[in-house]
Amino acid sequence: MDQIMLPKYYILKQKLIEKIDQEEFKANEMIPSERELIQQYDVSRITVRKAIDELVNEGYLYKVQGKGTFVKSDAYSQDLISITSCTQDVINLGMTPSRKVISASVLEADNKRCRNLELGKNEKVFRLERVYYADSEPINHTVTYLPYKLFPGIEKYDFSKESLYKVLEEKYDIKITKAKRSVEAILAKDKIAEYLDVEPGKPILLFGCITYGISNGKEIPIENFKCCYRSDKFKFYINQVK
Repeated sequence: MDQIMLPKYYILKQKLIEKIDQEEFKANEMIPSERELIQQYDVSRITVRKAIDELVNEGYLYKVQGKGTFVKSDAYSQDLISITSCTQDVINLGMTPSRKVISASVLEADNKRCRNLELGKNEKVFRLERVYYADSEPINHTVTYLPYKLFPGIEKYDFSKESLYKVLEEKYDIKITKAKRSVEAILAKDKIAEYLDVEPGKPILLFGCITYGISNGKEIPIENFKCCYRSDKFKFYINQVK
């Protein structure tokens, strides 16, 4: 779609997301005020408020009454669920899994991915965006980033058919060891609502994750992803032991 046809609030929202990902707006720091954004981007107050409200709903920002709007930290909580692929989760539920690749590309890592994946400046990542299905019904939208130096040529695999974790383990000799995850409830917006086939504004679950694995005898971050689950179709539990 030609960008000129996109709503102004959506264009502004994408520009703010880019600044968050590049860490020009840092975690737990206040973003520019409404007035500053209006002047900087030559948009109306309504446009600014709609863009910010959506970024709050989508887990990028949070508001503090009387102070302003801040960038939400991506600090991760303790492990919430076992380290299995979404495909295996669906199989475990007795359903038939399938996947659709939205996009797959090799690109330069932004600042957030450099930090989360312990990469140097100008290093590349493999970005994979997919929708997962259970019995042909969409349940999950995931965007994954992998350090390209660990997985050269990974863009050649067809991840609509291949399991990502299986490829990492069998083709690149990676032993996955642990994952640090966060989870929060957000509202489905824009393309996410379309991909998951839900009404805009419907609550969904947002997971953030850094996955670690053994490569050449050393444990390092091998994956950084964000995924959105339909909360009406998929449930999670924590297996707690004493």
